[in-house]
Amino acid sequence: MNKQISKVALLVTLGMGTSVALAQAPNNDGYLFDTRGAVAKSGFGLCWKTTRWTPAMAIAECDPELVKKPEPPKPAAPPPAATPKPATPKPAAQKVTLAADALFDFDKAVLRPEGKAKLDDVTGKLKGMKLEVIIAVGHSDRIGSDKYNQKLSEKRAEAVKAYLVGKGVEANRVYTEGKGEKQSVTGDKCGKSEKKTKQLIECLQPDRRVEIEVIGTKQ
Repeated sequence: MNKQISKVALLVTLGMGTSVALAQAPNNDGYLFDTRGAVAKSGFGLCWKTTRWTPAMAIAECDPELVKKPEPPKPAAPPPAATPKPATPKPAAQKVTLAADALFDFDKAVLRPEGKAKLDDVTGKLKGMKLEVIIAVGHSDRIGSDKYNQKLSEKRAEAVKAYLVGKGVEANRVYTEGKGEKQSVTGDKCGKSEKKTKQLIECLQPDRRVEIEVIGTKQ
């Protein structure tokens, strides 16, 4: 009777062992799986591998570092940008400065013929040029008082402006200024005498002038 009970107990024990026996998953024989289809693991949480295991059989649950992650799709390359047409180069602007002296007779603010000729030459050069400003600075010789000569130099600058405007130059483009006798070009060339003689008047002729400066861009 005892032997029979022992046999039954042994069969039960074997039967219980069979219920928890490890089985291999049909789709991956590199790992051991239990009857529930879960990967069998050791007490340390490591997956049991079979002798047939190779890195190619690695699964993410057990060997995530060996499982190749799918590469994200590469973004589509943007369409090639249209090649802009080369811009037509604009003609380079060239800064231009013209200078001339308009001469006047002694104690006069009326242009001399040679002064008009110089102004005609200047206005001729304005063609094809984008004018910015014309600066006319009047001067006088040293004969007379400072106050008188200052006023005379201003009148001479205004006379030049009036002539240029008469030739078609815009009035707001012409700036005038008087310097009186402060900027003599003769210096001590005519001596220091203040006596108004014919010789002194002729010697100081270069001081009776208007300096003209034209500023603009030439295309």
